[in-house]
Amino acid sequence: GNYGGKITINLGAQSEKEAKDTVLTDPTAAADVFAFADDQLNELVQAGALQEVQLNADDIKSRNTPASVDAATVDGKLYAYPLTADNGYFMFYDKSFFTEDDVKSLDTMMDKAAAAGKKVSMDVANGWYLYSFYAGAGLNLALADDGVNTVCNWNEAPGADVTQAVIDICKNPGFIALKDEEFTGKLKDGTLVAGVNGTWRANDAAEAWGDNYAACKLPTYTLNGEQVQMASFSGYKLIGVNPHSANVGAAMLLADFVTNEENEELRFKERAQGPSNTNALAAASSPALTAVVDQSEYANLQRVGGNFWASAETLGSICVNGNPDGKDTQTLVDDAVAGITAPVTQ
Repeated sequence: GNYGGKITINLGAQSEKEAKDTVLTDPTAAADVFAFADDQLNELVQAGALQEVQLNADDIKSRNTPASVDAATVDGKLYAYPLTADNGYFMFYDKSFFTEDDVKSLDTMMDKAAAAGKKVSMDVANGWYLYSFYAGAGLNLALADDGVNTVCNWNEAPGADVTQAVIDICKNPGFIALKDEEFTGKLKDGTLVAGVNGTWRANDAAEAWGDNYAACKLPTYTLNGEQVQMASFSGYKLIGVNPHSANVGAAMLLADFVTNEENEELRFKERAQGPSNTNALAAASSPALTAVVDQSEYANLQRVGGNFWASAETLGSICVNGNPDGKDTQTLVDDAVAGITAPVTQ
């Protein structure tokens, strides 16, 4: 459309993580166009803070990966423009230490690391990563139909055994449960030969390992003597348009432009952000992105209620610390699930 004149665009810095809080404080005063993490979609839609994408919805759907479109959709309606498709986690490793065959199995990796006095890292005391083991074993964690509470069956079989497997992994001398902010330091001092993390640590790994920097999908772990593929959360950044905008039409055009093939390619080149645009993704190549795409087959959208995080962190911490109170693993997951599924007080 022709808006007969100039459009002035004012840029404001805003973390995608906190976008929802800023917008929901006063949707009428919020930005016309804003970026946000896909797990905030439901709340923004419920609050009437996102303009449905209707005019060119088919075009948006056809040019982006199906998973990123899914991440921008509620009840079959598209509410945002996919921007990136790289917010998941995978395995970084030093390829002078591990072969491509080694990295298929977490046990093999830990045994080799232990023998050399080195470590493989994963932030187990964090629900985002702990999810990997339970979801890999086929257990369910999801947002309830009310969009607020959490459904979780980690205390059903084989949840207790998964918990024991995680405790055993954390006890392995070749393993260390580092927090994200500790990861880079342990990369640089030579402690780590591998670690589970996301694209935001790719540059650090590349710097530490140089030409030996490699990345791949997550390995399998041992559950009751069987090999189970580790799952993960996948995440997408989306661009939303505020329905309270004085210029919704122009705002939609801007959101469309920001997320087009050319701009997503540019964003990959300049900032190493993984495109959701199918063509841009095909053209973008990096070890981390290839690993994200390979892992995406075993990844699910993060759709959980607010009470998941603290209870999952408690369970993860108990595993990291070797179950210090010697509680029965069934009791551990029963307690965790009771906390995770507890009603969220509005």
